[in-house]
Amino acid sequence: MGKDKLRRFAENETFANMFQQQYEELQKNGGFALKGKWKSEFFKNNNPLVLELGCGKGEYTVGLAEKYIDKNFIGIDIKGARMWRGCKSSIDNQMKNVAFVRTHVQVVDMYFGEGEVDEIWITFPDPQLKKPNKRLTSPRFLERYQKILNNKGIIHLKTDSQELYEYTINEVLLPMKKNIIFHTNDLYNSGFDEDVIEIRTFYENQYLKQGKPITYIKFEL
Repeated sequence: MGKDKLRRFAENETFANMFQQQYEELQKNGGFALKGKWKSEFFKNNNPLVLELGCGKGEYTVGLAEKYIDKNFIGIDIKGARMWRGCKSSIDNQMKNVAFVRTHVQVVDMYFGEGEVDEIWITFPDPQLKKPNKRLTSPRFLERYQKILNNKGIIHLKTDSQELYEYTINEVLLPMKKNIIFHTNDLYNSGFDEDVIEIRTFYENQYLKQGKPITYIKFEL
């Protein structure tokens, strides 16, 4: 492991808005200490809670938090060295509505209580082309999201993978009779005008330079 990565891991331990816990401890304690209490005990308000799953460097998490100071945002990823960038930016800019959790997405329901989350963003996840069960929009994962989303909760999927886009619509959402609010296989030529247009990650800009269309789905469970 490189020195820079070790330095970032060490610095993550000092950030007041970075959380991580071993799976064994989560099991022993029946979940994370802030489960069901993020708004009241960490953010100290009752503003909507928004998650970014597989947040990478946290560009979307921080970008949305800057735009919507009346919402709380939590970026989730297992790659601590990547999340360091977003976490450090939020600390340097004294942002009070941002946090990060280093964990696997499959245990997200051990960090958040029933109906605690208002919105979920899934931005450019690994499409797992050979392992459908590991896709972040597979029924297996949607069941976990449904546990933590409130009844009006929204999920956004933004990806450069046409395969993941088509799989999510045709093999998951339509068969499960979920409400698809909007979808497009070419976001920047769709005329759609919301947050999904304004904030772009580093990798998204690379895909766009390569001429790859970006797909987007907005849906409810």
